[in-house]
Amino acid sequence: MHTSKLTSFFEKLFFKPNPLDWVLILLLSPLSLFYAILMLIRRIFSVKKAYAVPIVSIGNLTVGGSGKTPFVIALAKQYKGVSIISRGYGRESRGLVEVSRKGDVLVDVFDAGDEAMLMATSLSDASVLVSENRELAIEKAIKEGAKVIFLDDGFNRVNIKKYEILLFPKTVKNYFSFPSGPFREFFFMKFFANMSLYEEKDFKRVVEVENKTPKMLLVTAISNPERLNAFLPKGIIDKIYLEDHAYFNEEQLREKMISLGATSLLVTQKDEVKMKGFKLPLSVMKLKLEIKNEVLENIHSYIEDY
Repeated sequence: MHTSKLTSFFEKLFFKPNPLDWVLILLLSPLSLFYAILMLIRRIFSVKKAYAVPIVSIGNLTVGGSGKTPFVIALAKQYKGVSIISRGYGRESRGLVEVSRKGDVLVDVFDAGDEAMLMATSLSDASVLVSENRELAIEKAIKEGAKVIFLDDGFNRVNIKKYEILLFPKTVKNYFSFPSGPFREFFFMKFFANMSLYEEKDFKRVVEVENKTPKMLLVTAISNPERLNAFLPKGIIDKIYLEDHAYFNEEQLREKMISLGATSLLVTQKDEVKMKGFKLPLSVMKLKLEIKNEVLENIHSYIEDY
């Protein structure tokens, strides 16, 4: 019930490389160059389709979490008639699925995926759809009356006309493209975006822990989980890291809690939505983003002028 050794290895290679890791990074660099060139050609020669409503994409150039989901939630709360479209990573369904319609949640987390379910349960007026085919989901959202569409992780959807926002983590040590590093494309591809936003400069994470207890067992299924370290409260007695988007086994968690004498599980909101119905005490890390007014004003101008 832990992250696989392969996942742990690549997370270390991408986000915390040591001097020996750089040897492997350099050996893999020809593959990274080939991959990044393909991505560049794809982006340059793509034909973008425009739609009748403004579309705002919140994405990143690196694999792993950079705050896209809380950023989408923060933006969506500022508008009426919002539809959010996501890939629905980790879901057990396929195709186009309406997760929520104007705040009414229609499916469970297994059909939605954890991130889409978190957005659906956090937004009382928005509609959330998941689909591998974003164009199909956009057409569905417009048909249902969407006034503005937010694309979660949409930077690589190069055939859609949209306002591009890229989020960058606080620190990056490895600027190579996959498989040598965490970047999906060349770093300079950020100049294709309308806005490149940096953590601590343009937006800030604020974390409050709800229902703290004396002995908390951290259990999470997010990418690069060590990024949580800066926000952890006192009282953590052990940590369990699962693969990104993985689901939890209630009985295994109960047994682990008993063996450690834990008084609660410490989880993120993304983990919490997959524990609905669990009869286990939860301490929840509530995350919200504080976004600079200048950033919000630029996005609002695009939407209003569209």
